[in-house]
Amino acid sequence: MTDDAAQIRALIENWAVWRDAGDWARFATCWHPEGRMMATWKQGTAAEFIEASIAGWNRGVSILHFLGGHSAQIVGERAVAQTKMTISQRAEVDGVLVDVVCTGRFWDFVQRHDGVWKLLLRQPIYEKDRMDPLAPDARLSLDAALLARFPEGYRHLAYLQTRIGYTVKADMPGLRGPAVERLYADGAAWLAGGALAR
Repeated sequence: MTDDAAQIRALIENWAVWRDAGDWARFATCWHPEGRMMATWKQGTAAEFIEASIAGWNRGVSILHFLGGHSAQIVGERAVAQTKMTISQRAEVDGVLVDVVCTGRFWDFVQRHDGVWKLLLRQPIYEKDRMDPLAPDARLSLDAALLARFPEGYRHLAYLQTRIGYTVKADMPGLRGPAVERLYADGAAWLAGGALAR
């Protein structure tokens, strides 16, 4: 592993650890000054995402991340990193306490800024998810129409987030399809020196 690759991997790991620990000052250091985040529940600048994350943390919103395999394509001062991940969120849905686990990848546009690798754009790819009641005897009945509004890769996560008051983006990339193909094309074009398309 090259030094650049190791630094990018450390950046991705620091993002997850510091965000989930509520270590907001260090979390802010992960981002490029022009950094942006595209989450199901919040799309905007890094500063806006941090502010919304702090507000959720203070309300007791429980969102955790776990990372797996990682790959980075590095071209000069730019890189595209993919990291396997799970997002786990706990909340009460229709009177039943549940856990949602969503599996996917972080697709990150990473750029060197003042000699240090920083996140310029994070676009998760949502591949599959599930919802489980915590109590073994709980009966959960979901609104089928609401569930069907969202892509298969994150429909249970979106259902939970909608129920607790978030407006959820309904066209995020999944394992297959036009949205993820556009993301791959954007990554290739950006690595080749093009403008960031998102």
